[in-house]
Amino acid sequence: MAPDALELLSARVDRAKARRAPWEPLWQECYGFALPQRAGGFGPGATTRLADRLFDGTAIDAVEQLAASLMAELVPPWSEWFGLRPGIDVPTGERGAVAELLETIARRLQGHFDRSNFAVEIHQCFLDLVTCGTAHLLFEEAPPGSSSAFRFTAVPVAEMFLDGDHGGEITRFYRVTTHTAKALLEPMPTSALPAGLADRLAGDPDRPIEIVEAVEPEGGRGMRFVRFVPPGTPDLERGAVLAEGLFETCPFHCFRWIKGAGELYGRSPVMAALPDIKTANKVVELILKNASIAVTGIWLADDDGVLNPANIRLQPGSIIPKAVGSAGLTPLQAPGRFDVSQLVLEDLRARIRHTLLVDRLGPVRGPKMTATEILERSAETSRLLGAVFGRLQTELLLPLVQRGLVILRRRGEVPALPIDGRAVEIDYRSPLARAQARADVQNTLLWLDSVGRLGPEAQAVVDARAAAIWLARALGVAGELVREDAGPSGRRLAATLSGLGTETDHAP
Repeated sequence: MAPDALELLSARVDRAKARRAPWEPLWQECYGFALPQRAGGFGPGATTRLADRLFDGTAIDAVEQLAASLMAELVPPWSEWFGLRPGIDVPTGERGAVAELLETIARRLQGHFDRSNFAVEIHQCFLDLVTCGTAHLLFEEAPPGSSSAFRFTAVPVAEMFLDGDHGGEITRFYRVTTHTAKALLEPMPTSALPAGLADRLAGDPDRPIEIVEAVEPEGGRGMRFVRFVPPGTPDLERGAVLAEGLFETCPFHCFRWIKGAGELYGRSPVMAALPDIKTANKVVELILKNASIAVTGIWLADDDGVLNPANIRLQPGSIIPKAVGSAGLTPLQAPGRFDVSQLVLEDLRARIRHTLLVDRLGPVRGPKMTATEILERSAETSRLLGAVFGRLQTELLLPLVQRGLVILRRRGEVPALPIDGRAVEIDYRSPLARAQARADVQNTLLWLDSVGRLGPEAQAVVDARAAAIWLARALGVAGELVREDAGPSGRRLAATLSGLGTETDHAP
């Protein structure tokens, strides 16, 4: 890469840093009150231990419950949360020829997700998503010989800088990390580094080196990856390129809770509940201070030359001397009672749980639920998370499946599949997706039951076989359980999908 190109790339990184800077104070507060172990990393002074000022754990518990609920509703571990099915351009009578092949490919892909560290890393991403509204997941190909072809890394928000167009679409990704010179040299052969760089770094192995990983679009050919030392680094004023490559799909997956028009970074439920969280924390702090006063008390004593307040110990069995005729120690009455704080605190905690959806997505408190209550709870969940689920489908689930198929295609395990909705489309099978599909199934069953009561003439308009196939598709039934006649074009399409693709994903 030419020096001028590296200067231009570094300037785009600085612009991305400037766009993120206004969000950092708000993120620091959100992490400080809801996820204190991630409170640092947002500039000078941000590493202050905010946990020392925490007195109420309602928000911390609610964030963990909401992250766990999102994981169970969207990508439940060791469960089929997606599938592949024929697209809309495949004729109905010919879907059976490709449905079984697509189910086999989907199970193979799901197996790689299950054997990888996906469940561990995606939960950390959901914690960031709930807390600051934006989460980042790095999806890489695992080294040969690993049990899974996939390797995931939950990237901290403090390391990621985003850039894009004015509409809020993310097109450029920059990860900025700091390594020691020794840690930078160990995993890389000296021959892979620019000339003279290894010698300069080896002279001071403990010096910190800022490393930038940039992923940017490359003119319709994919995503260009560059790992470099930015210009201006001591002894490396012109910078240095450490690695370059071309990805067919972006390895960074950035997804948001909700966002405003033109914003790159998302907004979280913790941001909405932050005023109540801070107020509840202050109320608990005042309650504890009042409780300490109630336990130890505040006392008055006459300075009569006999009683020395410095030697008084308020403990059982102690003897406090006093002069004859003096009042000795007299408790000072508090000006008022603090019982009203409990009412305020309970109201604040209820609002925090309501904003973080604990009372709606949390576990069922009653001993049992009727079928109607289960359906109503599913409908309420779909209504609350409809917009969020749609965004997560677009920004997380679909890119995960597409990149997973690209990696497996490079290894020769699956054929090239165009997931464009025409030939092949994704069938989301998570519990939240199933909750949205149940309403359509209920309406269809109600219609079939109503038509069945109208007599033989009305029943003649019902295609029972087509209805059974549609219900199987809506309920996520495995394709091999549904028997469909495959015509010649369907067999040709299945043969085409069985051929392996030739495109590659050039990773550095």
